Amino acid sequence: WPAFLLISEVEKRSDFKMTTQQIETMGQWKITVWEEENFQGKRCEFMMECPNIMERGFHKIRSVKVECGPWVGFEYPEFQGQQFILEKGDYPRWEAWSGNSGYRTEHLLSFRPVRCANHSDSKVTLYECENFQGRKFELCDDYPSLQAMGWCNKEVASVKVNSGAWVAYQYPGYRGYQYVLERDRHSGEYKNYNEYSTQAHTNQIQSIRRIQH
Repeated sequence: WPAFLLISEVEKRSDFKMTTQQIETMGQWKITVWEEENFQGKRCEFMMECPNIMERGFHKIRSVKVECGPWVGFEYPEFQGQQFILEKGDYPRWEAWSGNSGYRTEHLLSFRPVRCANHSDSKVTLYECENFQGRKFELCDDYPSLQAMGWCNKEVASVKVNSGAWVAYQYPGYRGYQYVLERDRHSGEYKNYNEYSTQAHTNQIQSIRRIQH
């Protein structure tokens, strides 16, 4: 079923039945995307994931407004490439979602909700070695600098998300590449840095925070 249909449009279709619970769940996420910067050009609202915006008649997404729920946007279709957390707010240009990443991604081509985000109940365990080996560090709060809080390395080789959803960053101060780590992806288990993202080039993680919902 087309992911961009609003609830009112879905309810008009006699051949499509939704439970009250499904409708309520859809209402927890809403994002509006535009083809041009500063909320100009073609626009569309979504309440569900979109694997490829080009299949909806768009060339690209260059500005975004998130009204409900956290989302994650990707530079390529099918949730591939660099990822960018999109929490409630306005993103008029690419700098707003890329922040201080140093990675210039001027458009997004796919996006999906982060369904397991729970800011008040989030826990993650970082490991020194792959496959959850070596020294570990359990967190339930935001850390703008892991080294300042006692983690001796610049690298995190594997991660277990015990609850909620997190965004990890390559550098201190929530800068550099972003990795969205979720309890309901990989069963919350990221055995090595290649599982952090399809474009993860390093196991450097030096800051991490809970995703706002």
